[in-house]
Amino acid sequence: MSFKRMIQSVETHSGEPMRVITGGVPHIPGDTVYEQMKWLEENDDQLRKLMLREPRGYPPLCCNLIVPPKHPDAVAGFIIMEQVEYPVMSGGNTIAVATVLLETGMIPMEEPITKFNLEAPAGLIAIEAECKDGKVKQVKFKNVPAYAVYLDTAIDVPELGQVTVDVAWGGMFYVIADVSQFEGLDLVPEQGRDITRISSLILRAAQDQLPVSHPDYPGIGITISQLSGLTNNPNADRKNAVTVASGPVDFDNPATWTGGVDRCPCGTGTCAKMATLHAKGQLALNQPFRHEGILGNVYTGELVEEVTIHDHVGVVPTLSGQAWITGFSTWVLDHDDPFPNGFTVGDIWAPQEQEQGAPAFAAAETAS
Repeated sequence: MSFKRMIQSVETHSGEPMRVITGGVPHIPGDTVYEQMKWLEENDDQLRKLMLREPRGYPPLCCNLIVPPKHPDAVAGFIIMEQVEYPVMSGGNTIAVATVLLETGMIPMEEPITKFNLEAPAGLIAIEAECKDGKVKQVKFKNVPAYAVYLDTAIDVPELGQVTVDVAWGGMFYVIADVSQFEGLDLVPEQGRDITRISSLILRAAQDQLPVSHPDYPGIGITISQLSGLTNNPNADRKNAVTVASGPVDFDNPATWTGGVDRCPCGTGTCAKMATLHAKGQLALNQPFRHEGILGNVYTGELVEEVTIHDHVGVVPTLSGQAWITGFSTWVLDHDDPFPNGFTVGDIWAPQEQEQGAPAFAAAETAS
């Protein structure tokens, strides 16, 4: 029996479901993992669509591809794939990849602490994994520098009016709004639909009104939104809900005012939030910051150093959290499958552009 593609993966979650591809993808050219990511985006974007869209995926799912490292100090590299982009860094996905590498024996585990480096598209990431009885109990990593771009800035948002936001880089550019600005909105699973609607509108308004540019990653803009609020959890300092886009937001089309709520406390989002708090004088260096996700689980961050990022004052964050393996999969693409890039339907997805060559009955991809 032959297939067009056969891919092996380890399924994990940290609240958020995060797939880790361990086999089935041939050599990817590039002298760095960043270059490999760009090659994959330009030459084999089908892999991302195949793994993240239906019938193999759904809106909140993330995916990672383990690749041989290019940096001499790294034991492995990984490329991050999400519904609308290839992020150069992701905290939850870093935790998931480190857990898979250790618990499957792809790299040796040392108890009680295993130290190693991973190469993300953003560069070298130092890992400390707390291990016991063959299991990874906690992953701590040093992230790329984070910095605030806009603080307490008012933007005009259709349907919502004027909203005050921060924008910061934590490995991705986040627009962050305090949830207290929206009467009756709480960061709880039951209000997920309202969270994604409000967050997507804020995202598009920020994209239109607040230009950003990272000196090392040209072309990357604000791609993700975070609502931040107080928490009643004695083991957390703040609570957040990040919305991962599943398509472009169009103010004229309410069907696009949606996305997937990040089910984990969000690693790069935590780093971005810490950068804004530090810039406002509300979070000191070496002060633990416990960030609760929508499901109640917590990532702990800490700012360990101030740095200069070209003309920005930045901070170096560490972040720790846990992921769990949920299964092992072999995914195949049949030669006769009429949806070689997967598909989306407007009941749970933001509308997508119909792909060239898709059969006529794939028009459900653009349904609202």
